[in-house]
Amino acid sequence: MAPSTHRAPASDADPAAADSAPAATAPRPGRRAALRHPLVRHGLWAVAALAAVAALTAATGPVTDLRVANVGLHLLAVAGLQFLVGTSGQVSLGHGAFMFVGSYAMALLVVNVPAMPLAAGMAAACAAGCLAGLVVGAATARLHGPYLAGATLMLAVGLPAIALRFPDLLGGANGLAFATIGAPPFLAGAVDDTQWRAIVVWTVALIGLVVLATASAGRLGRHLRALRDDAAAASLSGVPVGRARVTAFVISAGAGSLAGACQAYVLGTATPSTYGLSLSLVLLAALVLGGLGSLWGAFWAALAIVYVEAAGTELAHALDLSTDVRNNLPVVFFGAVLITVVLAWPRGVHGALSALGRHRSTPLKTGDSR
Repeated sequence: MAPSTHRAPASDADPAAADSAPAATAPRPGRRAALRHPLVRHGLWAVAALAAVAALTAATGPVTDLRVANVGLHLLAVAGLQFLVGTSGQVSLGHGAFMFVGSYAMALLVVNVPAMPLAAGMAAACAAGCLAGLVVGAATARLHGPYLAGATLMLAVGLPAIALRFPDLLGGANGLAFATIGAPPFLAGAVDDTQWRAIVVWTVALIGLVVLATASAGRLGRHLRALRDDAAAASLSGVPVGRARVTAFVISAGAGSLAGACQAYVLGTATPSTYGLSLSLVLLAALVLGGLGSLWGAFWAALAIVYVEAAGTELAHALDLSTDVRNNLPVVFFGAVLITVVLAWPRGVHGALSALGRHRSTPLKTGDSR
């Protein structure tokens, strides 16, 4: 009689044989596992967002395209501030100063090295902002709360005055004007200059957002959230407090500087009055309006900065107000919207939308009278 070819089940098999099997039976990481990686997932979202922006700008006019570009660069600036304030818990009142660094770095490069590619100019402006963030972060690593806010406030007040101190290099109060790079020749006729600027700004902004989202989802983000919740406990758990805080400043400053470079590219000029204290305060106020702790909050904040102030400007022109009132009404209008939103939704617009989504997704219990 032939010997039986029946094999014992895996649970009854010899343990030694079972130990030699995993090399042939263990599942290998596949395409689905790769798509779950934060960098890949955020990159796919960025590609989809850029396609949506391209379609939107193709269907609108120059005025809307310019506003779309402004939303993109303010989104990047507020997202960098979100990483510092919302993730690490460090309050900064000088984020506009880093935008000043990026704007003037971009302007100086275009004026003095006109043949430099746009991507290289953006990268150099980001590097200048990261260097400034490293200096400020190292100098304020031991400060927190109102002391840190006061130090960054001095930065926001003092740094734009450098342009007035060195007028030959930085143009003084008039700033630096330069010719921006338009659409490439092979897109002539298909894409106008304002549409091209919006696409460039959103490409840069989305690259920055992918970096910020990936850093926030990784080990650095976990360390920063631990510091935000309890610095003493995080230090006892092995988190390098000083290094993590300085790194957060470097990344935040790099994002702000890149946003300033985008603004200089869109406007074709860099002026010190654009980056005064009011800009830093508006960025922080808009972050509170949009909602702390999420990049979606930065998106709502950017929309508020651009469109609420635009509505205030249009209202001032419609009422035929004096020049002084007309110049200040958009800020007052933005403040009124901020107060209303914070009173109605203390966690900002994104917090309110998240709460609404959770409420709608929660099934009602049997017998619930709601």
